[in-house]
Amino acid sequence: MNQTKIISRILFYICTLLSAGYLITFVYSVLCLVTGFSVTPYKDGQYLHINYPFTEKPFLNIENNYPYIIFSFLAVLISYGIFFWLSAKVFKVFFQPKLFTKDHIQQLKRFYLYNIFIPLPLVIASSFFVEVESIIWGLVFIHFMLGIFCLFLANIFKQGLHLQNEQDLFI
Repeated sequence: MNQTKIISRILFYICTLLSAGYLITFVYSVLCLVTGFSVTPYKDGQYLHINYPFTEKPFLNIENNYPYIIFSFLAVLISYGIFFWLSAKVFKVFFQPKLFTKDHIQQLKRFYLYNIFIPLPLVIASSFFVEVESIIWGLVFIHFMLGIFCLFLANIFKQGLHLQNEQDLFI
């Protein structure tokens, strides 16, 4: 179990950093796109550079059309920011002193609900406005399977909580 705690703690910090990176990039990008701050158009306005703050050095390169910006850029940043934030919360469960708690089951539930019900509708909605590459459908499937696995894990935790509470009554 000690190995699990070490690995889950490392993954917790990695996912927290990734989540922060995605969410900060999302907020910075929205700020830049709304205000025009640190944005440089190029190739006759077809594309945009979102520059590093207070520089002219490109940080992100995106197409200059609203469907792309919304569905292929901002939606991806926010959805993966949330995904890694929820992942961090799940990994945090596995290095806590008490494993089977209602809060931990709730963390697993949020993660599986997100992975089962968010990626597919998001990609379907996006497909009406931008071209969705075939690999994206594979990612949707992987998220779905990850959600189903976490659903099973949440049900195991529910059973563990129930058994743990029964044992607490007899001790």
